[in-house]
Amino acid sequence: MKNRSELEDEIKSNIDYDIIVENKQNDRRQIDELVTLMLDAICSPSPTVRINGADIPKSAVRERFLQLDSEHIEYVLFAMERSKPEIRNIRAYLLTALYNAPATMDSYYAALVSHDLNL
Repeated sequence: MKNRSELEDEIKSNIDYDIIVENKQNDRRQIDELVTLMLDAICSPSPTVRINGADIPKSAVRERFLQLDSEHIEYVLFAMERSKPEIRNIRAYLLTALYNAPATMDSYYAALVSHDLNL
């Protein structure tokens, strides 16, 4: 079992932290928050993590979060910028966005392109 510091290093490596922070200097604090949220979720003593109102096994959340790369982080940041409604529970929103990023990113961008091209 990896400790929190090792997991943080792995997450940062997976998301190309140094590169993404260099390219998105204005978003460094948000990127750090996303890393912290992922760490908190996968290092929690609880056997489950609440994602989108459902209790997901921590092992599944860990697996998903360790799959994320820089494109997923950029997608979550982009979606946050475009989010219009008031977000009442930002932690829950971000955990859900991070967890769902691999499953929704391509469709989200495809829908944007279709909308922009009036398809």
